[in-house]
Amino acid sequence: MNENYLNLDRLSVGYNGNSIIRDISLTIKKGEIITLIGPNGAGKTTILKSLAKQLALISGVVMIGKDNLAELSYKALAKKMAVVLTERLHPELMTCYDIVATGRYPYTGNFGILNSGDEDAIKNALHIVHGEDLAGKDFNAVSDGQKQRILLARAICQEPEIIILDEPTSYLDIRHKLELLSILRSMAKEKQITIVMSLHEIDLAEKLSDRIICVKGETISGYGRPEEIFHTDVIHDLYDVKQGYFDTDFGSMELPRIEGSPKVFVLSACGTGIPIYRKLQRAQVPFAAGILYKNDIDYRIATFLAAEVIAEEPFREISDKTLEKAMAVMKTCRHVICAEVEIGDCNKKMELLIKEAKTKPEYIFPDEE
Repeated sequence: MNENYLNLDRLSVGYNGNSIIRDISLTIKKGEIITLIGPNGAGKTTILKSLAKQLALISGVVMIGKDNLAELSYKALAKKMAVVLTERLHPELMTCYDIVATGRYPYTGNFGILNSGDEDAIKNALHIVHGEDLAGKDFNAVSDGQKQRILLARAICQEPEIIILDEPTSYLDIRHKLELLSILRSMAKEKQITIVMSLHEIDLAEKLSDRIICVKGETISGYGRPEEIFHTDVIHDLYDVKQGYFDTDFGSMELPRIEGSPKVFVLSACGTGIPIYRKLQRAQVPFAAGILYKNDIDYRIATFLAAEVIAEEPFREISDKTLEKAMAVMKTCRHVICAEVEIGDCNKKMELLIKEAKTKPEYIFPDEE
């Protein structure tokens, strides 16, 4: 995957001659998955519509291989590029099969007559999106999620080199989100189809994409591999996050911690504390967590949710200083919750903390009383 296929050179896009985003210069390789992320109204759809020749470019050049986008006829472009945008189609008296079949029109004659090869392509596209059972149904009568799958099938049916998608996971439940994105990944990697899309689910964008385009303000604020883009400070700045956190290590969004002096001390390890942390957060109870090693999954989540975290460096014996700090914090808490903690050589002193914990009343959640 070393061929630069889609090239944007000093591109400016917008409406009615007015530029919204300017100076976009980047190259996209054949078979890459490129995802645009950014806040609502930032211009992601405007960029996609401009690449699809649905909006006139304000300035700059888009090259698809050796072809200039501005010089391609719409029929020639349709053989290279398929587009799935967010606008809802409302065709009259068309089945889902009919909708998918429109993807073959760039290849049919003036009368739009389908041959056996076209029919096979339609059936194959429906099969790929698990839409065979929808074929005979009225397109207007199926759910929005099913419509999205049919529109993807239409795009597949075009046999394009590029697929442009605007928020393709909108209206889909989690099963069909994962199925659709898996289909796109397979198409990109197995058939070398270039995918350019926007996603609101940035956790999925991080896991799926080869490169990320950050759209904010009048220019592209970032372009690179997920590991270059997905840092907490970058995401918080991109979306102007003021409340809560985005954990780029786990791709999870966290609500703000409950502030205040800890009322509950949680002892846990190796993930046993996470469900307790979330229950305490839902109950609006500030809590402390410890003693956690800094490479423990509990530690990562506790840093977002706990009012105080007592931690130790990985693979070290718990120091007297760290133990004393944990003891002191525990004594200020009214209650304790002791999750399962496996004791080994390094964390042997946790036994002393657990012994002290037994002198405190256990916190009982309201729904467990």
